[in-house]
Amino acid sequence: MAINRQWILASRPAGMVSEANFQYREVQLPRPADGEFLVRVLYVSFDPAMRAFLNARPGYASPQPVGDVMRASAIGQVVESQAPDFHPGDLIVGNFGWQDYAVSSGLGPYPPMKVPSTHPPPAYLGVLGGTGLTAYFGMLEVGKPQAGETVVVSGAAGATGSIAAQIAKLQGARVIGIAGGATKCGWLTGELKLDAAIDYRTERVAERLRELCPDGIHVYFDNVGGEILEIAIDQMATWGRIALCGMISSYNAAEPPPGPRNLFTLIARRVRMEGFLILDYAPRFSAARRELSAWLAQGKLKAREDLQEGFENIPRTFLRLFSGENIGKQLLKIADPAPQG
Repeated sequence: MAINRQWILASRPAGMVSEANFQYREVQLPRPADGEFLVRVLYVSFDPAMRAFLNARPGYASPQPVGDVMRASAIGQVVESQAPDFHPGDLIVGNFGWQDYAVSSGLGPYPPMKVPSTHPPPAYLGVLGGTGLTAYFGMLEVGKPQAGETVVVSGAAGATGSIAAQIAKLQGARVIGIAGGATKCGWLTGELKLDAAIDYRTERVAERLRELCPDGIHVYFDNVGGEILEIAIDQMATWGRIALCGMISSYNAAEPPPGPRNLFTLIARRVRMEGFLILDYAPRFSAARRELSAWLAQGKLKAREDLQEGFENIPRTFLRLFSGENIGKQLLKIADPAPQG
């Protein structure tokens, strides 16, 4: 029997997620039916929002079912096809999960996409995938930074935050990143050329923001929520904008944390705070990806992947997102693509 290795959700975490919440299993290799194709998974993508899907309460996506293969975006290679538009050797990005092989019809509201050869395949899970698109629409459509304004990005050394910060720089804004640790902050001000970085682990964030933003924050791109969001609200300029992208500080909380205590500031300073989902921008994905790809090719945008390896390390790699170990997009490689042609 040909084997398909899988990682399933074995139990819902109460508080911090752990490796014990996942279980390894082996099942028979699936076979594609008429109109379907079989994909061998090569690269698996990890995002903080996946933690929210492990809870029983529904959010903007249905909860991950216990006992099912963990959902995740991945890049795979077609190895067998009964579908006319997909051929053995094609590289495909789609929701293939934590497993060696997946069957797809190539249909659905967000169908798998063939991976262009313009950039290395992992880029289509990061800067040219969901995280890059999130940064693009969240910063440009919700934040709307203008030249000369001050933009602050939390989680700035992460996959989405690092791209959002660079996009703000491309609009002529002055950009400050908040991240954890000297290595991450050095990367932000060095390679990414941000104007300043604040290490929330060793610095007083409120004091540093007052020093760095004497005229207030015009755009705050929030990836963490919690105390940092409350601090940023206090520092917002009149007519400022807050783009709520994620709240990693609360994803592993056993109980929902209390909200910011200073929301009246939004009224007094006429600040707009808006959550967003990239799914709302799906008709514009292709155009956004073209612009991101051009910036990447021109060297105006830099992407960093934290690439782990080994199928057995999938749960451990997921946990890196919550210990702050990763810089840039968290990925894991299971296998190299087979030669094409």
